[in-house]
Amino acid sequence: MIRLFLSTLVIVSLPFMAGIPNVDDLPINHIQVIGSHNSYKQSIDPVLFKLIQQKDSVGSKKIDYSHITLSQQLDLGLLDLEIDIYADTKGGKYAHPKGLTWAPGQEPFDKEGVMNEPGFKVLHIQDIDFRSNCLTFKQCLQELKQWSDKHKDHDLVFITMNAKDERMKKPYYTVPEKFTSAIFDQLDQALVENLGRENLIIPDDVRGKYKTLQSAVLHGNWPKVKQAKGKFIFVLDEVGKKRAAYIAGHPSLKKRILFTDSEPGTPEAAIHIMNNPKKDLSKIKALVKKGYIIRTRADSDTEEARENDKSTFEAAMASDAQIITTDYYQKSTHFKSDYVVSFADGTYFRPNPLFK
Repeated sequence: MIRLFLSTLVIVSLPFMAGIPNVDDLPINHIQVIGSHNSYKQSIDPVLFKLIQQKDSVGSKKIDYSHITLSQQLDLGLLDLEIDIYADTKGGKYAHPKGLTWAPGQEPFDKEGVMNEPGFKVLHIQDIDFRSNCLTFKQCLQELKQWSDKHKDHDLVFITMNAKDERMKKPYYTVPEKFTSAIFDQLDQALVENLGRENLIIPDDVRGKYKTLQSAVLHGNWPKVKQAKGKFIFVLDEVGKKRAAYIAGHPSLKKRILFTDSEPGTPEAAIHIMNNPKKDLSKIKALVKKGYIIRTRADSDTEEARENDKSTFEAAMASDAQIITTDYYQKSTHFKSDYVVSFADGTYFRPNPLFK
């Protein structure tokens, strides 16, 4: 699977790679991968979506997309995924989305009743965009582990995560549980229990002998591609209070499992998210050159796909950001468009042009 894509990449890219080490000998910040945004998301049931369109014709377009399963995406060769989680320590908070009653006649939801169990739930927007290819975070992790066990030599998979606890503007929506340091402890525990510590690259691994994580990054202490095979690296895509809650008691992310979206210049800085490659192209390129790993986006809110506009994706590639996310590694099944994102040879992985 992944190795097949990689082998093909090596063959078609020989002129480009002349004079540089074998790709397996590159540090992981010297590659460039394409992955998916909101990777778990299923379509909103047509009955409910029609109601959403009537209420907000503009906003509804932004959530009119879906994805194949996580395993299917990895089989294609994607090496970055995104998973949104909601805390649900008692269980059942998201078991009966209000959207089901607002628009009767929808397909059944959660026939196995897993949403009643305590633990993190995976969905996009409470009550309206709640269908997921893996309803619980545990299910997502178990699927990743099963896939990884079947492809033990797979390349490193990046996974960004949103810890969602924002209230909707309307008072009748379900109010999420707030993320605290204690709940983040549970998140770390879930990752280790379901994937195994040996299958994770965590901040401690990169920091090594250096005083701070940032110092290690600026000294090029990232593992090599071959050292990262069979593993996953998780990134908390949050700032402000949630990021502070995750870092609290863990300076430089000591003994934490996820990396954080931390500003360059801070002790925790290693992976940074900059989603506007057109605006920040030169800034991204400069940070990548220093040693940071940057994630950016090729498209958002279905806008580029509807216009078949690849200019943002082209800026993302030109920025040399190591991780580029898209909703369209395949053509849309929701509207007609030829928009699809991959590198020139049809793959989703390549050596980073900045370091050739």
